Amino acid sequence: MLSERMTRVTESATMKIAAETIRLKSEGIDIINLGVGEPDFNTPEFVKDAAKQAIDDNKTHYTLTRGIKILRESISKRLKKDFDVEFSADEIIVTNGAKQAIFNIILAMINHDDEVIVPTPCWPTYMELIHIAGGVPVKLKTDVSMDFKITPEQLKKAITPKTKAILFSNPSNPTGMVYSKSELEKLVQTLRESGIFVFSDEIYGKLVFDNFDFVSLATYREYLNNKLVLFQGASKAYAMTGWRLGFAAGPKEVINACNTIQGHSTSNVATISQHAALAAFDGDQDIVDRMRDAFEERRNFVTDYLKTIKGLSFTKPEGAFYVFPEIKSFYGIAPDGSEIRNSTDLTMYLLQNAHVAVVPGLGFEAEDYIRISYAASMEQLEQGLSQIKDALEKIRTN
Repeated sequence: MLSERMTRVTESATMKIAAETIRLKSEGIDIINLGVGEPDFNTPEFVKDAAKQAIDDNKTHYTLTRGIKILRESISKRLKKDFDVEFSADEIIVTNGAKQAIFNIILAMINHDDEVIVPTPCWPTYMELIHIAGGVPVKLKTDVSMDFKITPEQLKKAITPKTKAILFSNPSNPTGMVYSKSELEKLVQTLRESGIFVFSDEIYGKLVFDNFDFVSLATYREYLNNKLVLFQGASKAYAMTGWRLGFAAGPKEVINACNTIQGHSTSNVATISQHAALAAFDGDQDIVDRMRDAFEERRNFVTDYLKTIKGLSFTKPEGAFYVFPEIKSFYGIAPDGSEIRNSTDLTMYLLQNAHVAVVPGLGFEAEDYIRISYAASMEQLEQGLSQIKDALEKIRTN
């Protein structure tokens, strides 16, 4: 009954955890959610006001599929100001979240059996979108000992005559790592020599810590012979996940192809969301700074606390709002006699015994890890980490 392509697409690895969370909550058990992938802040008031004004002004009709020009011009200016990268309004398409931007690009550019290099751990959707398009994801594995960063040597070995592109995440979900300028320059040299396309997901680009000098891969656009597409959006930096406002920026030919695809799927992003995003990009950016500072404070608290848990190994994240500890030293026997053999088992154990929800590394192509989000209040973080620590100490390991 279903299409052949559906045999290539897998269900979310977190479905089992989500179902158990719902069951426990239905029994009246309070669950501390440290698995969330969105800011716990609300959309800024001035952004909501702009949306309300758009409704009152009857800006509720169709727009161009690629988005209203004034918003694309605003995005162009924001990219220049924040990241010193240049894209014209005609090189930008506004999408229903960054996810649709990535989907559009992959459908527009990836043929059957084309290889797309994906450094792992990675956001699960990357693999599935490539599968849907008939492409072949080539996993470039990293781990905590490498600070979750690929090397030029790894990259060279992974490139074959079938390689069409690399799908790159910086800052990373789920690890929070961020590449330095010198690290990027070494990778860019290899990418230029190979001639493959670069798809750069930088949705967390405004959420970096410790005054880190974040460099967008789009900075090297000309050096890469314009073979680069940038993905960003309003979701993470402006706490606008539900507004579904992302964008892709790249060569006109590619963006025009995305416009064609989107025109036959969703058409334009909701007009009200576009006007809200316009206010966000044009407005006072102090709200972003305050949110980032709060995440940095939480990051420091979480990593300091995790250091007190013997057996955890992790890299201190430099961006986003996740930490990704290695947990294989806790594989063993739970107090009830059940065996903990992998990240899903451990996540389920923490959910049932510590009443804390985290995300298993399996879904991120990193079996021996869990993702802990610090997009939560300090009170929730303190209580949740305390309960995690108590539960981990009860596991009998070899």
